[in-house]
Amino acid sequence: MDHIEQAIQKKTSKNKKQNKKNNQKWAILSISSIPLVMTLGNSMLIPVLPVMEKKLSINSFQVSMIITIYSIVAIFLIPIAGYLSDHIGRKKVIIPSLLIAGIGGIVSGWAAWKLENPYTVILIGRALQGVGAAGAQPIVMPLVGDMFKNDDDVSSSLGLIETSNTFGKVLSPILGALLAGVIWFLPFFSIPVFCLCSIILMLFLVKTPNKREEPIPFKEFFQHIKDIFTQKGKWLYAIFLIGAILMLVLFGILFYLSDLLEKSYHIKNIKKGLLLALPLCSLCASSYITGKLIKQNKILMKWMIFVSCLGAMISVALLSLNDQLWFMIMLFLLCGIGIGAALPCLDAMITEGIEKEQRGTISSIYSSMRFIGVAAGPPITALLLKHAENWMFYIFSLILLIAALATFLAIKPKS
Repeated sequence: MDHIEQAIQKKTSKNKKQNKKNNQKWAILSISSIPLVMTLGNSMLIPVLPVMEKKLSINSFQVSMIITIYSIVAIFLIPIAGYLSDHIGRKKVIIPSLLIAGIGGIVSGWAAWKLENPYTVILIGRALQGVGAAGAQPIVMPLVGDMFKNDDDVSSSLGLIETSNTFGKVLSPILGALLAGVIWFLPFFSIPVFCLCSIILMLFLVKTPNKREEPIPFKEFFQHIKDIFTQKGKWLYAIFLIGAILMLVLFGILFYLSDLLEKSYHIKNIKKGLLLALPLCSLCASSYITGKLIKQNKILMKWMIFVSCLGAMISVALLSLNDQLWFMIMLFLLCGIGIGAALPCLDAMITEGIEKEQRGTISSIYSSMRFIGVAAGPPITALLLKHAENWMFYIFSLILLIAALATFLAIKPKS
C-alpha cells in the first residue's frame, strides 16, 4: 500500500508541476501580447506617414511628431508607472493602461474620420496612447522577473518577450499598409481592438505573485533606488544609453526607409510594408536566438552587445556607399541582426541585476530611455534629410560607436 500511495503522490506532484509549467507558458504568451500590441500601436503608422503627410497637408517634421508625441508622453510617465507597479501590483497598472491606450486610438481615428483639420486632435489621441504605453509595456520586464526564480527561465522568457516586441515591428508595416490601403486612418481604429484582446488575456491567463502587504514608504524606497545607482550606476547608465541609441537608430532608419520607398522608388501599400518588414524579420529572429543562448551568462551578454553595436555601426556606415535598393535592404538586414541581438542582453542584465522590490522602477527608467530613442529617431531623421542627408549615415554610425564604447568601458560583469 505504501508503494501505491507513494506512486500516486509522485504522479500527482508530477502533474502539478506540469500544470504549473503549462500555465506559465500561457501566462508568458499572454504577457507577450502587451509589447506586441504597444509596438503595433506605434510602428504600424510608419508606412502610413507619407500618406498622412499628404492627407493632412503637413510637412515631414510635423508628420514625424505623430510617432514622437507617443514616446515623449511615455518618457515622463514610465517611472511613475514603475513605482506604482512595485507598490500596488503589476496587473493593477497594466490593465487600466491598456484601456487608456485603446481610448487614445479611438480619439485619433475619430478625429481623422470626422474633423476637417484633425492634426491637433490626432496628436491628443496619440498622447493618450503614450499614457497607456507608459503603464503597460515597461511593466512586462519586472513582471516576468517576478514570475520565475530561475535566472535561465527569466532570460529565455525575456528573449520571447523581446521577440514578441520585434515581431510586432515585423507585422506592423505589413498590417499598417494593408489597413491604410482600405482607409488611411483605419490603423488608428485597430488599436482599441488589439488592446481589448490583450486585456482579456491578462485577466484570465496571468496570475501574478502576491505583493507584500505593507508597501515600502516612499522615502525608504527612494533611498533604495539612490543606493542602487550609487553601487551599480556605471553599468546602469551605460545600458540606459545603449538602449536609447539602438532605438533611435532603428526608428530613424525605418522612417528613412519608409520615406525612400514612397518618394524615390514609388513603392506603396503591401509591397512597401513587406520591404519594411525585411530588416525587422532579421531583428526578430536575432532577438529570439539570443534570448535562448545567453541564459545567465553576463560576460556573454556584454560581448554580444559590444559585437552587435559594432556590426550595426558598420552596416549603417556602408549605406552611404550605394543607393541601390537591394544593397540598402541587405545592409538594413545586417543592422537589424545587430540591434536584435543586443536588446535581450540589455533586458536580462537589468532584470537579473536588480532586486525584485526595485525592479519595476529601474526597468521603467530603462524603458524611458528606449522611448527617448523612439521619440528622437523620426524627427532627427526628418531634419537630417532636409539639411544634411549626406551626413545622416555617418552620424548614426558615430552614435552606434558610442554605444559599443559604453559597453566595453562601463559594463564589467564578474560572472
